[in-house]
Amino acid sequence: MYRLDMGKITEKLLLERLKAGSSLGLKSSDLPVPLLSRLRCLEQLDLSGNRLQEMPSGLVLPSLRSLDLTNNEMEDVTTLDTLTTLEDLRMEDNLYITVNDNYKLIILLPMLRFYNGKDISNTANHVRYANSENLRKRVLALWETSFSLPDHRTAEKLAIVERDFVSAVRHKVKYGPSSLTDYTKWRVEMIAKEHLRSLTEPNEEHRDTEEPADTKENCVSIQYSLLYRNFPFPAKRKRSASAVKCDVTLNPQKIARSSRLQSIPHKAERPISTTPRTHKAAQIPATPIRGQSKLLVTPRNGLREKQHQSKEDMPLAKRTRKSARQQRSTEVHEMPGKVICTKSQHSSQEPVSLQPLHVLQCHSKQDSPDDFSTQLWACSFQPPLDYNGDVNGATRIVATCGGESVCLIDCETGLVMKKYKVPGEEFFSLAWSTVLMSRKGNVGMRPCSILAAGGKRGLVKLLHPRANMAYGEFRASRKALSILCFSPRQGNLLFTGSYDKNILLWDIGGVDSDYNFKVTQLLVLETTSTPLHFCLPPATPDTHLLAACEKGLHSYNIQLNKDPKKRSEEMEITFPVYDKDHDYHTIDGLGFLTNDVVASKSHMQGSIYLWSWNDTRAQRPNKKKKKKEVCAVILVELQWSSTDIPYLSLNTCPSKGYVVCGDERGRLWTYHVTDLKANFRSGKAIPATEILAWPLPVRNGQGPVEGPPINSVAMDPELRYLVALSDKNMAVVWIRTESS
Repeated sequence: MYRLDMGKITEKLLLERLKAGSSLGLKSSDLPVPLLSRLRCLEQLDLSGNRLQEMPSGLVLPSLRSLDLTNNEMEDVTTLDTLTTLEDLRMEDNLYITVNDNYKLIILLPMLRFYNGKDISNTANHVRYANSENLRKRVLALWETSFSLPDHRTAEKLAIVERDFVSAVRHKVKYGPSSLTDYTKWRVEMIAKEHLRSLTEPNEEHRDTEEPADTKENCVSIQYSLLYRNFPFPAKRKRSASAVKCDVTLNPQKIARSSRLQSIPHKAERPISTTPRTHKAAQIPATPIRGQSKLLVTPRNGLREKQHQSKEDMPLAKRTRKSARQQRSTEVHEMPGKVICTKSQHSSQEPVSLQPLHVLQCHSKQDSPDDFSTQLWACSFQPPLDYNGDVNGATRIVATCGGESVCLIDCETGLVMKKYKVPGEEFFSLAWSTVLMSRKGNVGMRPCSILAAGGKRGLVKLLHPRANMAYGEFRASRKALSILCFSPRQGNLLFTGSYDKNILLWDIGGVDSDYNFKVTQLLVLETTSTPLHFCLPPATPDTHLLAACEKGLHSYNIQLNKDPKKRSEEMEITFPVYDKDHDYHTIDGLGFLTNDVVASKSHMQGSIYLWSWNDTRAQRPNKKKKKKEVCAVILVELQWSSTDIPYLSLNTCPSKGYVVCGDERGRLWTYHVTDLKANFRSGKAIPATEILAWPLPVRNGQGPVEGPPINSVAMDPELRYLVALSDKNMAVVWIRTESS
């Protein structure tokens, strides 16, 4: 048996049949396919303890019977499809392998009999024959009732038929438990393509799908649920699911699908130790949850202004939006502008075009489709992670929080991929980061994306969504948490803001292979009011923190190599709007547009300021002076809705030069900033580039849902998607159109 674990494999090393040695982190790209393929008689291969995410393309080992991939980072099991002679496969300690992957392996490896040391012959026979035959019947029935081959068969026409047929079977053929939805979609797509090939290439020999009579007789009586329970693969925890339909239709795009919501079990609500533990973390089932949803956009007959009703007073900044007077009508001209500021002749960027794609109700109380009261508070796109741990590129997975749940939504499909629920909690904030995870056998560290979420209980919940783990929690405050923010440069550093008027900096460390972790408090930053938003300057995220609070915007020195560990603000940044007759000191929107330009707004200001961080900081007072106020160096003022509803936060997309903020009527005010020098000190407020109207989703038989306040918005780095969270349990996904 060969053991390949010693760095780059050379021909000399290969021909010397490698001595067994310690694992040294082989990646998939390190495996030389031409050299390995020369081992035509190789029967056993040990690749354990490496960093393989997939098997290299084109690898053919016709005599291979046994393969050990234990303790790797395997994700794509379909890359094993060329190893059709495998009878024994070991895949323990591959963090990202799911029960769906286990079922795929049975289909891909027709001779597989032993998996992770256990005989799976009976289960494999059922999956390959009885289960596959049930799925095949459903696929063929859909073909007979809804599809046919074109009269004049061209490659283009056949490709369209295949695309439509595959899409239909993936969404309409349902069989087995919801935990195997991913496998079922994958399998019916395979069957659909095989069926089309049999019709268009009748002389081609296809895989024999008939099973031996005795095998069929033994397998048909096995219940699918028993198969799932008895299968010796890692089991997922059961979920109680109730179908919820938020029937909506959006025009003119394809029909959107909101998820069939599920209550996903959560670990027992006892405190989770932040010191090393010996037990495994709880698993969150990760199967995509889906259901049909129709979204219909009706003709707009004007927008009605609605008085926002006060919620219960717990806590003030989240559950209550108190108005000092009747909501004022919007005075700003609503016609889309060209660009927000004079555009440089050398700029190639044009304003993007966005249109609604999905409307989802995925945070409903008890999964009720009639819940239009749960407030959604925060959303953030998952940062993509390359193999070296660098965050780059684009992503389409967004995390949302509100009520007692956190959801991960695929913006393209509109499916809720994962859901984390804590009965009795109310989540107000979440944040993504990347920490290091140690591997078994001391074979190095690997980066993993984690999600932190917090709310009224004062607990920070730590999730590893990719591995479906809710691996821990720690108490950050005895009062509700209002905001969470990770350092972009040191992913283990987490800032928390709470209703006890404190800002704390924590080191949450990394995790080991059993998800043990340790939390240490590093700093206490004092403030006189509740923090609402944090921003770390992109150029200096290790030295300064901007905190937007109920009573102003404050700057703190956060350098860890300096004392004391309990600090007050370095300066308070004030704005011209403070000089007016009303109290506008609540800063409820904050974000960096560039390394220097900051976007912020005050409650009831009716506009958004763009100002210079560097120029403002240059005016910071001398340490000897008691007065710490510094007036922001305003670059431009952007027109926005004139409303007295607070906590409608803004967001920025630096790569595309965009600022976006929702309003009290479900609209999105978008500003395309393309030139930071022209006309910035003209003294006139600049209109929005475009105001996106609320899509008016229609509930079945109950008419359109009027536009609610938009509490939070998020854009992916490339502005392919924009997500807006409302005050009435609706998340709206917008997509950039081709014309953009």
